[in-house]
Amino acid sequence: MLTLLQPISLLCIIVVGYLFKRRGLFGPRDYRIIQVVLFDLVLPGAIVYSFARNPHDLSLLWLSAYGFVVALIPVVVIYLATSRHPIASRAFLMLNASGLNIGCFCFPVVQAFLGSAAVVPAAMFDIGNCIMVAAGTNVMTQTLLHIRPGRTLAEQGAGDTPTLPYEKPTDPDARRLACRSLRRTILKGFVGSVPFDVYVVMIVLTAIGVTLPVWFADLFAPLANANASVAMLMVGMLMDVPSDRRDVLAVLRVIAWRLPFGLLFAAAAWFLLPFDPMIREATMMCCLAPIAVFSTLFTDEVLGNARLAGFSLAVTAAISILLMTGAHMLIAAGML
Repeated sequence: MLTLLQPISLLCIIVVGYLFKRRGLFGPRDYRIIQVVLFDLVLPGAIVYSFARNPHDLSLLWLSAYGFVVALIPVVVIYLATSRHPIASRAFLMLNASGLNIGCFCFPVVQAFLGSAAVVPAAMFDIGNCIMVAAGTNVMTQTLLHIRPGRTLAEQGAGDTPTLPYEKPTDPDARRLACRSLRRTILKGFVGSVPFDVYVVMIVLTAIGVTLPVWFADLFAPLANANASVAMLMVGMLMDVPSDRRDVLAVLRVIAWRLPFGLLFAAAAWFLLPFDPMIREATMMCCLAPIAVFSTLFTDEVLGNARLAGFSLAVTAAISILLMTGAHMLIAAGML
């Protein structure tokens, strides 16, 4: 029962953030302040602390490759399967039905069930996952649907077409400029993500054998301890209960896509990965994690509807706690 208290407390923090906003203690746009704090300070600090305090075996980079595949495949499948759907629906699904909330949600849950050592495989899995959720998914969504960065779909006059209008340049100079613009967009998407940049630096340091001193890690301990709380508070601040049937259906579609993928990847992690049971169970739990917090940021930028993304995250977080608890109980009982 004690192992359930920490993940359940995360849901309680979401509720507190929502109730504070409803009572006027938080303004409707105050969540943007927390976004900056979370993505540019707290989460990067938690990544540094994880690498500095826990030894990371480079053989676990296979988990990073698996995390990348787990986050990539749903985006591609959803894009192909929704080719006749309106662009707003496609963008919402691509941004929210893929990617996993590892650093802000899965770290404390995995640690509660399996101990602090399980954070290491979760962090290695998150390296690959972070390539997509911190930048890749957003870049793919904007590129495949021809969405111009910096403005919402409404501001770009999007209708019910599957993508925004786009004409491939025929002039060589125009094609060259288009390719340069695409490269700049992709580079900005990755380099502009502070958590992704920190992951890259930590991997390089690990690869060349640099060990960060304990005192340096302890400088980031307050940020690491605040990571989950700040993330869930932000979700509560930005979320709203769906206002109509269309929003309810949008959330249900996200869940309908996430559940099969999550269960399939979790089963593959447990039965196919060549690691010891603790690492495989930690990876399996990562595959059952809820929507990434980054999705709320990108949904806000593309659709101007972060509140629905926040509600979707809260719902999938509750589902994830049930799935993770069930999977852990099955393994403990020797049924898997």
